[in-house]
Amino acid sequence: MDYVNPTEVVAESVELARKKAGLSIMNMLLRGILAGAFLGFATSLAITVGTQGLPPIVGAILFPVGFVMLVLLGFELATGNFAILPMGLLGGSIRWSQLWRNWAWVYVGNLLGSVLYALFFYLAITNCRTNDGGLVAAQIKLIAQKKTLAYMAVGANGWIAALIKGILCNWMVTVGTVLALVSRSTIGKAVAMWLPILVFFALGFEHSIVNMYVIPSAMMFGAPITFGNWWVWNQIPVTIGNIFGGVLFTGVALYVAHGMQSAPALAIQPAKRTIEPLLEKQPGFVS
Repeated sequence: MDYVNPTEVVAESVELARKKAGLSIMNMLLRGILAGAFLGFATSLAITVGTQGLPPIVGAILFPVGFVMLVLLGFELATGNFAILPMGLLGGSIRWSQLWRNWAWVYVGNLLGSVLYALFFYLAITNCRTNDGGLVAAQIKLIAQKKTLAYMAVGANGWIAALIKGILCNWMVTVGTVLALVSRSTIGKAVAMWLPILVFFALGFEHSIVNMYVIPSAMMFGAPITFGNWWVWNQIPVTIGNIFGGVLFTGVALYVAHGMQSAPALAIQPAKRTIEPLLEKQPGFVS
C-alpha cells in the first residue's frame, strides 16, 4: 500500500537520522547549500507573485514547491533536521555529538546557499545593478524590515514574538518533513509535504532559513538593516524557536506517541546489522 502508518514513519525517521548523521562534512555543506538556494527560489517566487496584485494566499500556495523539490532530491535542511535527528537520538541510532555535528554544518550550508542565491537574485532583477529592482525589491525590503526593525522597536517583546513565531513555524515545517515519509509514491509525498508548509507560510511565521535569504537580500537592495539587526532581532531568536518547535512538538512528541511501540524493533536493528555479515559466512544461512 502507498500509505505508511505513523509507527513505521517514526521507525524510518530513526533510520533516516542515522544516515544523515553519517554524512561527510562536505556532503552536509553541499546538500545544505542547495537546500538554502531552493528555499530562496521559492521565497522570491512567492514575493514576486505578491507584487502582481494577487491575494497573498497565492504566494503561500506556491511556496512549498521549494521544500518539495529539496526533500525529494535528498538535500539537507537544518529546520527539518531539528526534528529528525532527535528521533534518532531517542531511538538510539545516533549520539549527541552526531546531532550537533549535523545541525551545525547543515545550518552553515543553508546560510551559504541562501546568501548566494540572494546575491544572484539581486544581480538578476537589477540587471547587474543598473536599476533598483522595482516592486519586487521594494517588497523584499518591506518584509525584511518587519522581520527585524519592527521587532527591535518593541524591545524584549519583539524578541519573544520572533521566538514564538519560530516555534510555530517549525512545528509545521517539521511535520512536513516527517510527512514526506507517509507515502511510497512521489505524488503522495509531494501532497503530504505541501499541506503544513502552506500553513506556516500563509500565517506569516518565522523560518530561519527563509530569513537567511530575505534579510540579506533586502540589505543588498539598500534596506536600513545592519548585520546586528538581522542576527539579534531575527536570526538568533527565530533559530532558537525553530529548534524548540522541531525538537519538542514534532521529534519528541511523535516519538513518544508512536515510537515507543517500535522501540524494541529499533533496538534489534543495530545488532542485526552487526551479526548478519557473520552469519552469512555460515553454510546454509538465508537472510
